[in-house]
Amino acid sequence: MVAVSRGLVIAGTEAPAASGRSTATVNPWTGAAYAEVAAGSAADVERAVGAAAEAFETWSATKPAERRAILLRAADLLAERTPEIIALMANEVGGVAPWAGFNAALAADMLREAAAATTQPVGQVLATNSEGVFSVQQRVPKGVVAAISPWNAPVILGVRAVALPLAMGNTVVLKPSEDAPIACGLLISDVLHEAGLPPGVLNVVTNDRADAAEVVEALIGDPRVRMVNFTGSTEVGRRIGVIAARFLKPAVLELGGKNPLIVLDDADLDYAVDAAVFGAFFNAGQICMCVDRVIVHRSLAEAFTERFAKRVNELPCGDPSSAGVAIGPVINEGAAKRVSGLIADAVAKGAGLAAGTGEIEEPGTLIRPTVLTGVTPDMRIYAEEIFGPATVIHPVDSVEEAIALANDTLQGLTAGVITENLARGLAVAARLRTGIVHVNDQSIADEPQAPFGGVKESGYGRFGGQAGAEAFTDIRWVTAQVTGHAHFPI
Repeated sequence: MVAVSRGLVIAGTEAPAASGRSTATVNPWTGAAYAEVAAGSAADVERAVGAAAEAFETWSATKPAERRAILLRAADLLAERTPEIIALMANEVGGVAPWAGFNAALAADMLREAAAATTQPVGQVLATNSEGVFSVQQRVPKGVVAAISPWNAPVILGVRAVALPLAMGNTVVLKPSEDAPIACGLLISDVLHEAGLPPGVLNVVTNDRADAAEVVEALIGDPRVRMVNFTGSTEVGRRIGVIAARFLKPAVLELGGKNPLIVLDDADLDYAVDAAVFGAFFNAGQICMCVDRVIVHRSLAEAFTERFAKRVNELPCGDPSSAGVAIGPVINEGAAKRVSGLIADAVAKGAGLAAGTGEIEEPGTLIRPTVLTGVTPDMRIYAEEIFGPATVIHPVDSVEEAIALANDTLQGLTAGVITENLARGLAVAARLRTGIVHVNDQSIADEPQAPFGGVKESGYGRFGGQAGAEAFTDIRWVTAQVTGHAHFPI
């Protein structure tokens, strides 16, 4: 017997899939079915997009103060649900309590920041060479937005997928991950509708994993959908981008990262170790911003590795619902096999293990945090995103070598630089080819007012801040002949 059973949300009403089918989600720690949700299809996407398109005219004309009030109420309601979110994320994605609590807090702040965005200036007066003409550019909502949200930071990234689009006057059809349909989809719908969001403004289509390609194609391909936002892996993001391009629809894509933490020779060693432990292993390494590579000056490498490995070996692992556990399971057995395979490939080719083994433990989804040394370019883990509880230490002899190694990746999401010399840190940061960089911090950070996104194969477009508000609007040029009449040459 599942704990939760949910339907689709279309036009403000929860309903079964048109086919009557449903699909189960599995608790990564117990292996038991946790929830059963409707298995939507292309037919359900059509219904959801229709509801969003019908709601668009009214919602886009809603006064900013009304949109702001709904988003602020939703923020408070979400924060109040923190205990529920902690339990939900443990059951649905194996998230430990500190991570789940952070999801609730940051997601609430994202809603508040989106509420503030409703009253941002929406245009500017333009210079014109035409006599008697008033010329302006204004930002207007795009229309129906397709939002596809991931499982790993489900509440944060589910809210991020919809908050600014709604604030800007768009309506949304949200397709949450098959691994977290409640935390990154239905929960968010519940909160926003309880806060007063009108029917049809946000619709949620859950689906069985086998139907994902069909559902995504139908969603992006519907002519009433005017843009797409997606957060997830580079592999899937590339497919989303191709589909969007085929239908000439803009997309905001926030994808994977091969994120470096550079530890310069003047770094505070204990601070650098603390930063690396958090950056590499928070949420069992399943964050797009996690530290995949610690690039440390050779003069510190031996001491750093010893202290780092000791800290990593002491991290409590196990049941994510137990107090004090720092490292829970990865999302499923397939993910565990992939991460374990990356580690095994490296070890087979000569890498060393400073901490952990990379072996999969009961219940088939637990890998104790692992630190690798001696990694070379012929090993898969050198270039592939780990997205699990493992990281690599690369000793280097100079700042130049550190920068070259940090940039030796097809991805470019985020980075950290640890140094006691701020000027040096900023100089290094200026040469890193990433969308985000943090000096005297590790690579994980998120604030809703900041532009968030990567370069290279880490995606394009930005969530958050002014850049995010602009991403979810179109620029329209408007003129008015305010004095006299225009002259026509024929």
